[in-house]
Amino acid sequence: MGRPDDVSALVAEAKEGRPRAVARLISLVEDRSNRLREISAALADTSGRAHVVGITGSPGVGKSTSTSALVGALRAAGRRVGVLAVDPTSPFTGGALLGDRIRMQDHATDDGVFIRSMASRGHLGGLSASAPQALRVFDAAGCDVVLVETVGVGQSEVEISGIADTTLVLLAPGMGDGIQAAKAGILEIGDVFVINKADRDGATTTRRELRTVLGMTDRPEGAWTPQIVMTVATKGEGVEDLVTQIDAHRGHLEASGELDRRRHARVRREVEALALTVVQDRFEQHSGSVDLDDLADQVLAGSTDPFAAADRLVADL
Repeated sequence: MGRPDDVSALVAEAKEGRPRAVARLISLVEDRSNRLREISAALADTSGRAHVVGITGSPGVGKSTSTSALVGALRAAGRRVGVLAVDPTSPFTGGALLGDRIRMQDHATDDGVFIRSMASRGHLGGLSASAPQALRVFDAAGCDVVLVETVGVGQSEVEISGIADTTLVLLAPGMGDGIQAAKAGILEIGDVFVINKADRDGATTTRRELRTVLGMTDRPEGAWTPQIVMTVATKGEGVEDLVTQIDAHRGHLEASGELDRRRHARVRREVEALALTVVQDRFEQHSGSVDLDDLADQVLAGSTDPFAAADRLVADL
């Protein structure tokens, strides 16, 4: 392979589906390696093939179990699958805390499945800031579907809709999810709603309430109508129906042109975020003629205002 971080060799091996190369590339992405620009350039012609499916929902609804069951169903259909499980960050190591890979041991030896836990590292929205580039690595590795499971932090998880082609919202009976979903704005981002643990009391009531609330939502003519699927992920029940709805949504996105629109918006946000990061890095390394402490003193003295001071600082970057 050459030296450990030989990007061209790593990308070539990732395209061949070699797990170690995929894992190494994602590690470099997550750690914001100084070779990140080189990695991004090498992956530029490989993106856009994988169907990115976001999986979100409150803690306790069975996201990891559902993700594992989905992997099994997709592999049974002959598809190559990537899993990006975004975990809360360990306060000690900065790494992923929960270790979803342990909960997906059924797929650990399957060469057609790539599973990676990634730390959120304090990033809001239930995702990691490195997630977009990690998705490109999975894409390069030939994944047909990439499942992105978020940390389950409630209201801020709506960010998943900005990175996924299809968003699954998991609910469970008896957890007050119908009300919580309405409060958190989850209803607006869900393409498919999954009522997991459907063998529990109250599952049909939850479905009825959800249908009522979804029925009151205004949608443009020709827009996708969110579907509701009942599952018992621990038993694999309803999972094939879920795959059918995921595929149906992908078909609708392609036929309507919505897939291109969503991906364009996604990349636009990513470029904007990267540009802001570059500006922030330059700000932190700033050693120009304008001194921030001097500007602060001028604002305190009333000789200038904060906006004018900020303009001067930016112009000096």
